[in-house]
Amino acid sequence: MSLPEPRLPRIDPKDYTQAQKDAAADFLAVRKIGFSGGPWDVFIHSPELMTHTQRMGDYLRYRCSLSGRLSELAILLVAREWTADFEFGAHRKHALKAGVSAAAVDAIREGRRPDALEDHEWIVWDFVSEILKAKRVSDATYARALKAFGGQGTLDLAGITGYYSMLALAMNVARVAPPEGEPRLPRFPE
Repeated sequence: MSLPEPRLPRIDPKDYTQAQKDAAADFLAVRKIGFSGGPWDVFIHSPELMTHTQRMGDYLRYRCSLSGRLSELAILLVAREWTADFEFGAHRKHALKAGVSAAAVDAIREGRRPDALEDHEWIVWDFVSEILKAKRVSDATYARALKAFGGQGTLDLAGITGYYSMLALAMNVARVAPPEGEPRLPRFPE
């Protein structure tokens, strides 16, 4: 199956407006790397949105109170829910490196509940799944998250869910392909 044509093509940096140049320079100053592909080639179309989005992402991805394993699990759940090919493909390897089991990654990709997760991973699974499906969490799930992660961690988990949903939506609108070498996610129903 061929990939659909992207809707927001990559802008050559030599064609950036001054606002885009400023946003790209800010990105480079903060992240210490440039960007090509993925969300930032989409967000550069709206430079101020890109700058604010990147700042939030820097906190949620690199400095929030949750471990990398739990954050990456949440990101995969969001990517699967939105069928966000790029996000899932980009974070699959990060999740594995952070300690999410290959069996769990495969189950998420296939839209199945994993057979086994660690206790805190089940809390993330339930919390993120409830937010995405019901648009809220039950008192019982909230209480489990609060006990496990504290107030900041519970809010950070909600923030990760919202932030990566926004990235997924933007990339789906723009029809961003998965990273090179990564397959598209199955479409449901197929």
